[in-house]
Amino acid sequence: MTNVLVCIKRVPDVAGEVLLSEDGQSVDARHVGFTVSPHEECAVELATRVTSASGGTATVLSVGPADSAEQLRNAMAVGCSDAVLVEADTVQFGPADIAEAIADVVRTRAAAGTSYDLVLLGNDAADTGDFQVPVRLAYALDRPVLTGISTVELAGDRVVARGDGPDGTEIFELPLPAVIAVMEGGVSPRYPSIPGRMKAKRAPLETVTPDFEPKGSGRVRLTAPTPRVSTVEILGSGPSAAPAVVDLLLELGVVSK
Repeated sequence: MTNVLVCIKRVPDVAGEVLLSEDGQSVDARHVGFTVSPHEECAVELATRVTSASGGTATVLSVGPADSAEQLRNAMAVGCSDAVLVEADTVQFGPADIAEAIADVVRTRAAAGTSYDLVLLGNDAADTGDFQVPVRLAYALDRPVLTGISTVELAGDRVVARGDGPDGTEIFELPLPAVIAVMEGGVSPRYPSIPGRMKAKRAPLETVTPDFEPKGSGRVRLTAPTPRVSTVEILGSGPSAAPAVVDLLLELGVVSK
């Protein structure tokens, strides 16, 4: 039986232009909704698959504001059995603080009799781009860690993980307990059913408060990417445009002479 802790973050759902707060410390979410990143959706899917195969339980955790309960319940609606909200201001909490808050929950639950053999996280934060939390968490818990992983499966008391490398698929084998950062693309996340949502709505959600003063991220400010300038070139109309199309295809290397 393998118990899994999967960590998610409530982030703005920015499908269009990214706007920043006036102080440049966070994404301005006034005009958009909230979600979790595709990395974390895949991490939740992997957590439910691992625990379903081993007979363990999947717990979902988020460090963030009280409104993060929405994302936690969405994860419970697709198979996580319980949830923990570490209520904190994520602007004030840097990667080291978030890793320590997660580690505190792991230690507290282990002392109470629930140990997590595997901790899954998204490879990086969708809003701030932070990618340090998985590695810092592994160091805090003294566990091996992998990043950029697409799939995981159990093999006895070890975990087999696969990820894309420069020369193709890379396969790793780690002893449990371990920490793994998940990239999107290895699995297709499921979507909650109506019965799943109703069950998650009634499920208990544990809320804890960190008992330490955050160090912060040391971030000076975020910067928004420069908007891409798009141009349109009219090659012609009707049959007379054919030579220009052929010249363009040759220039792009799509066809050869």
